[in-house]
Amino acid sequence: MFNKKRRLACLATSALAVMSLAGCADGGAGKSGALQVSGSTTVAPVAADAAEALKADGLDITVATQGGSAGGISQLASGQITIALSSKPLSKEDKAANPNTDFVSTQIGADAVGIIVTKQVADAGVKNLTADQVRDLFEGKIKNWSEVGGPDLDVFVYDKEPGRGTREVLDKYIYGDEKAPPPPESGNFAIVGGNLETRNKLESTPGAVAPLSTSFVEGRDRLAAVTLDGIEASPENIATGKYPMSRPLYMITDGKPEGTAKKFIDYVLSAKGQALMTKHDYLTLKEIGK
Repeated sequence: MFNKKRRLACLATSALAVMSLAGCADGGAGKSGALQVSGSTTVAPVAADAAEALKADGLDITVATQGGSAGGISQLASGQITIALSSKPLSKEDKAANPNTDFVSTQIGADAVGIIVTKQVADAGVKNLTADQVRDLFEGKIKNWSEVGGPDLDVFVYDKEPGRGTREVLDKYIYGDEKAPPPPESGNFAIVGGNLETRNKLESTPGAVAPLSTSFVEGRDRLAAVTLDGIEASPENIATGKYPMSRPLYMITDGKPEGTAKKFIDYVLSAKGQALMTKHDYLTLKEIGK
């Protein structure tokens, strides 16, 4: 979507930063005196870089990715962390399940979820999918890529865990307000967690398909993002919402952010912090007109 070389150069560093900063994040908020931040594996690289930058100001911030967006929201509500990272808006269910939590969402940017296939599948002819085709793939009704103009190769689906921001965006695209059905009973279907795990599974499985943040496939020669209903996940289409699986990225607190939490979020909203969004191939607030 954006600068591929830049993405390759920074991704490994950011992943290491997340793992390093997450080392202390198993305890409750404030246990080690650090600001505890956890949630979405999409937002985490930006949060990890911001935490590293703020070390120079004496701020101690740990970043983890336990349970993705839903996990972060749940940990925030239970008081285990101070900031939840989320790649999905808060739902009515989130609020109903945690009536004593005063959720305050701060948008920090936006990105897109792509339907990602292997290069072998894309090169053989699968460059665009409709919503109906995506639904039939994930429900196990399309079993071979030849059914959608691709190679004679079995489809293997890697879907995200329920509650993950990526999964909710996919469900909204193919089911609207209807409830998604249970996973198909198939040996060619598996549930995965974070973005890096998903990408690794895609690259190691012939015929694989999965929903994944498009920024995580920049520069990956073995993967490709198809267009959806003929619409590309370009910056312009994400910014306008024309691309059907565009999504906002958030940092969520219990009440208005204060103290170290406010300093952290304010940094991410600053010019230096928004530059981290660009570094990781996400759209800044300015780019989406916020």
